[in-house]
Amino acid sequence: MNKKISLMFLAFGALAILAGCEPLTIFDPKGPNARTLSDTIILSIITMAVILLVVYVLLTFMLTKYRASKASADYEPPHEEGSHLLEITWTVIPIIIVAFLAVVTVKTTSTVETTPEGYDNKEPLVIYASSSNWKWHFSYPEEGIETVNYVNLPTDRPIEFKLYSFGPITSFWIPQLAGQKYAMSDMLTTIHLAADEVGSFMGRNSNFSGRGFAEMEFEAQSMTQADFDEWVADVKANEKPLTEEKFNELLAAEHVGRSSYSSTHLEFSPAPMEHGDMDMDGMDHEQMDHSTDSHKDSKSTHSH
Repeated sequence: MNKKISLMFLAFGALAILAGCEPLTIFDPKGPNARTLSDTIILSIITMAVILLVVYVLLTFMLTKYRASKASADYEPPHEEGSHLLEITWTVIPIIIVAFLAVVTVKTTSTVETTPEGYDNKEPLVIYASSSNWKWHFSYPEEGIETVNYVNLPTDRPIEFKLYSFGPITSFWIPQLAGQKYAMSDMLTTIHLAADEVGSFMGRNSNFSGRGFAEMEFEAQSMTQADFDEWVADVKANEKPLTEEKFNELLAAEHVGRSSYSSTHLEFSPAPMEHGDMDMDGMDHEQMDHSTDSHKDSKSTHSH
């Protein structure tokens, strides 16, 4: 009895502590793709809650109806044949539930793997997001600038993050804007998102990649297009170019603060080819081979 009372107090204590926590950010989406994922998670939770409710109601009914009675020791209950209808029912219902959740999941995955709904006619902003132990590098090839451990985004415009890694596999995740996707060393993956409103959102590496991964966070700040253009102009005018020597220092360092540069590392350390692509940024095959070899050399030097 004392053990049960202790467990009960422990449970109530945990609930009291959790009640003071901030809401999970995945349930506070600020973009269309994040909203799609949030709705799918909520739908899955509701479905599981309904299933649990039915199971507990049936369990209570069975325990009450068929509980032990004060019958004589030689009492034998009447033999009852199994019900084919019940057997079919409790076989078909789980199949329907799994099929329903599978269809919803596949549809959601297909939706978030494309340009966010409502942004089809807008030109996307392409940002190369590369990870190293344990930091994030954000290259803006069109704007010709680069940032470390923070990224600025214009609102009401589709964003395409091209992901890769200079070390172990990492997972790029901004919970309020999109789901997570892996960044790997020898291929490029793409994640689509958009921010509907101005704000500051924390991103992180959600894949364990070594002792420093817990501190591998970055800020994603969304702003109006005018403010974004002004920020880009300020970086180009006031920040130093990113040299290959400086970039190698950044790769070698385990933890660094935020920084900005008026050029990108893509000029001397190109990104790997995107999976399935036969061409990248207009390069011919010889250039692509050189690009891949350069990236592999850099990866072998700086990987953890």
